Amino acid sequence: MLSTSDTRPVFDNGVSAVPVRELCPNGTYTPTAPYELFGLAPCTPTIGAEIDGVDLSRPLGSELHAELHRALLEWKVLFFRDQHLTAPQHRDLARLWGTPEVHPFLPKADGVPEVVRLARGADSPAVENVWHSDASFETTPPMGSILRAVHVPSVGGDTLWADMGAAYDGLSAEMRRRLDGLTAVHDFTRSFGAGLSPDDLARMQQRYPAVAHPVVRTHPETGRRLLYVNRIFTDRIEGLRDEESRDLLEFLYDQARHPEYQCRLRWRAGTVAFWDNRATQHYASADYYPHKRVMERVTIVGDRPR
Repeated sequence: MLSTSDTRPVFDNGVSAVPVRELCPNGTYTPTAPYELFGLAPCTPTIGAEIDGVDLSRPLGSELHAELHRALLEWKVLFFRDQHLTAPQHRDLARLWGTPEVHPFLPKADGVPEVVRLARGADSPAVENVWHSDASFETTPPMGSILRAVHVPSVGGDTLWADMGAAYDGLSAEMRRRLDGLTAVHDFTRSFGAGLSPDDLARMQQRYPAVAHPVVRTHPETGRRLLYVNRIFTDRIEGLRDEESRDLLEFLYDQARHPEYQCRLRWRAGTVAFWDNRATQHYASADYYPHKRVMERVTIVGDRPR
């Protein structure tokens, strides 16, 4: 738990944490300082907030950037309505938080390889309707993702996010002790490997070999403990028998499905969502089929989970 002092608190695991929010007796959080440069309306007590008064197509400035970053750490996913970003502006926005990644598998926007274009409809059914964390198969998975709605159906196509810190806190003390020190193998072959030829699969497996990450990672900025396994990319828990690994993973996967840990966004064209990929999982509802839904996304290179 965060200290209430003015000094930078230190967790039991030795991580020095950014003073984000204090845990209140009812389990919700309150900001440690007011937001001066924009309006913020929480979507739930612990995850999701809508930001008002920020035009992401304009230079943010260091103070606004810092305050938005604090809001991202506090609320895990931020929503911005009525934004008008070109693909290059979208990429440049992501650069304020780090290095935009060129995704190894997904289709790109014209002329901007850092921007992934996700076009779904009658000829391309959605496949994102599984709880997951983006690209956890990488050695250094993304710290965050910025998703922009280009075209949305009149009804449906919402995205949900789950707070994986709250999910970890919701586990029993016995389960938390059981997870201490466990690592799990993440592998793109479970998903992106399905459509590759044998030669391409071998080439990409050499470029992106399976990697082990902690089952419970520590957020590098807040010090929060977070569940870090997901149904798309996590293959097995190291050191456990196959059946034991499978049963434990199924239990852990299901933690993201609790509504108490979630927020939900109804998209409009021009809406932007920016989430902390280290602290959340997300699920894109596929209930709009066969109607059209077009989104563009940039992911930002992160650190190795610890």
